[in-house]
Amino acid sequence: MTIERLRRADLRPAGRAFDGPPGTFEVCARAEGCAARACVLQTAHGPVHTPCFMPVGTYGAVKGLDPDELAEVGSQVILGNAYHLAHRPGAERIARAGGLHAFCGWHGPILTDSGGYQVFSLRGLQRIDDDGVTYRTHFDGSLHRMTPRSVLEVQAALGSDLCMVLDHCPPGDARPAAVADAMARTTRWAERAATDRRAVLSSGQLLFGIVQGGTDEALRHAHLARIAALPFDGLAIGGLSVGEPVADMHRILRAIAPAMPEDRPRYVMGIGTPIDLLVAMASGVDLFDCVIPTRHARNGQLFTFDGRLNVRNGRFRDAHRPPDEDCDCTTCRRFTLAYLRHLHEQRDPLYGRLATIHNLHFFHELVALVRRGIVAGRGDAVIEGLIARISPVYGPAGPAHAS
Repeated sequence: MTIERLRRADLRPAGRAFDGPPGTFEVCARAEGCAARACVLQTAHGPVHTPCFMPVGTYGAVKGLDPDELAEVGSQVILGNAYHLAHRPGAERIARAGGLHAFCGWHGPILTDSGGYQVFSLRGLQRIDDDGVTYRTHFDGSLHRMTPRSVLEVQAALGSDLCMVLDHCPPGDARPAAVADAMARTTRWAERAATDRRAVLSSGQLLFGIVQGGTDEALRHAHLARIAALPFDGLAIGGLSVGEPVADMHRILRAIAPAMPEDRPRYVMGIGTPIDLLVAMASGVDLFDCVIPTRHARNGQLFTFDGRLNVRNGRFRDAHRPPDEDCDCTTCRRFTLAYLRHLHEQRDPLYGRLATIHNLHFFHELVALVRRGIVAGRGDAVIEGLIARISPVYGPAGPAHAS
């Protein structure tokens, strides 16, 4: 079946839905020729059908879109960041508002990162020790402390469905000794979080451990064994897309994701391009997130199955056609490239909203095609077909060119 015919199929979540307490997880179907799988994870705010792309809403909002629009483009889960929300507007203030779901009006599942990555990126403004991190914020330079327990307390106040432990994420060019040190510290912090969760998180909140180890497969496998032995509801691969070569990122995904426990959801953090997502899904990853579709939208880039469109290109001034003739998103059904270019040129906020709707629809559709293919028993063929279709325009380093 051609990609065009697949795109005309029903792209709603496929696979059997079921009731159960938060954390109930079932593998519904597997691809035969690769590790791809379709699963359902139950959360306190409903089921998540995987593979699932999760848009990033750092401050509790995916820029420019309201909750209804997010649901319309196919979003199942949105991300918030505990570090940012703890400082602006404050976790206690959000708790008084009824939690993050009530505060932002999104009543589906929410995943919150611990914020550790943001703190570790504050070079020269933080001091790391075995008990946590002391840091000065990038907001106002005020002094704060982050520990394995404190990040759980923030996420408890937010009411997140999926919570992440505090981990130490070294940069992509870190030396082996620094990677090993970060792994050991991440393990100690994970052990504390696993112990503290019952006293801090509510019974409906799920907690994910994080696997580090840089681009060394042996270190990754060793750390996976340590983290998988702890009673987490899911496991994540951290420390990718932090400056390492894309080929190394894909190599680690292919080596580590299939080795993760079968009975828990697998999440790879902070990737990626369309090719990254296809490699991740073929490796058996269930969940992934990235700012690419939303950030690129605001910067004038529209994703299609034939490559990126740069709306700043002058040839689109008279392009009285949608960005993608086969796309069913609101933007493509109602507006032309010429109009989008005009809005972008005039810096009208409407451009950002319409472009974000289209790009998120593209990412959700890409993942939905794979999910439907797995359920239909041809997941490996669908993935291979998609890679063959888009790799000439979305190479291993991301979109190779803008038309």
